[in-house]
Amino acid sequence: MIWFWGAILFWLVAMAVNTRIARRHGNEPWAQLLIPALFGVTVLVLWEGTVRGLQVPSVILPAPSVIWDRIIASLPTLWEDFVQTILKGALSGYLIGCGAAILTAIVVDRFPFLQRGLLPVGNFVAALPIVGIAPILVMWFGFDWQSKAAVVVVMVFFPVLVNTVAGLAATDRMQRDQMATWSASYAQSLLKLRLPAAMPFVFNGLKIATTLALIGAIVAEFFGSPIRGMGFRISTSVGQLALDMVWAEIAVAALAGSAFYGLVALIEKSVTFWHPSQRGRG
Repeated sequence: MIWFWGAILFWLVAMAVNTRIARRHGNEPWAQLLIPALFGVTVLVLWEGTVRGLQVPSVILPAPSVIWDRIIASLPTLWEDFVQTILKGALSGYLIGCGAAILTAIVVDRFPFLQRGLLPVGNFVAALPIVGIAPILVMWFGFDWQSKAAVVVVMVFFPVLVNTVAGLAATDRMQRDQMATWSASYAQSLLKLRLPAAMPFVFNGLKIATTLALIGAIVAEFFGSPIRGMGFRISTSVGQLALDMVWAEIAVAALAGSAFYGLVALIEKSVTFWHPSQRGRG
């Protein structure tokens, strides 16, 4: 039990330190990095101490140290799965789906009657469960990464579309009238005013889509894939009761998803530096 109580003590100390840092230096850039990092370390220590102290079987919940050992021992396999699922399936589907959504949103904005017809269909498709869509697309596009990319396209298309359409409509009447007094064409108004003003909405959709892309690619592999990929590895490892491998894949997916989201957020900050939501950050 010494592991368990030691982890509890560490958690209490870390919580007190985090609280003190947040109160005194909460707005400092280093504090904004240190606080979540310390919280993450606390969770891992508490997890390790609970599993070791209470002697939880590894088939129920392996300790972080066991998961780390599995990651180190399985780096070639994890890298192969990462390339198959993230770089081929999720990233390609994300780029195709988001690009198509932004172009479609511009067309919808140009021809308003499409908004009344297309967006309700989009809401219907977005409500369809992935476990129903994925097997169909796997049968259509085959068992390799192309079918996973197709699932990702379906999942990310409509959230980005809806956000972009809302962003294009966000400019006020005075701004549009000003462009009209300058005899600006639709293309000029779109490029100079409406599309830049829509960027906060667009990036909101893009950030939502980062998570959806990862989930879609992994879940789609449950319904058929080559003998590689995160979803395939998780499914087979669960059947073999190799929970350490399952958690290793989950850890890689979580890190990849966080990095992907952070990259999009970093691009957003550089593009929408003028927006009030970016003031006072970093």
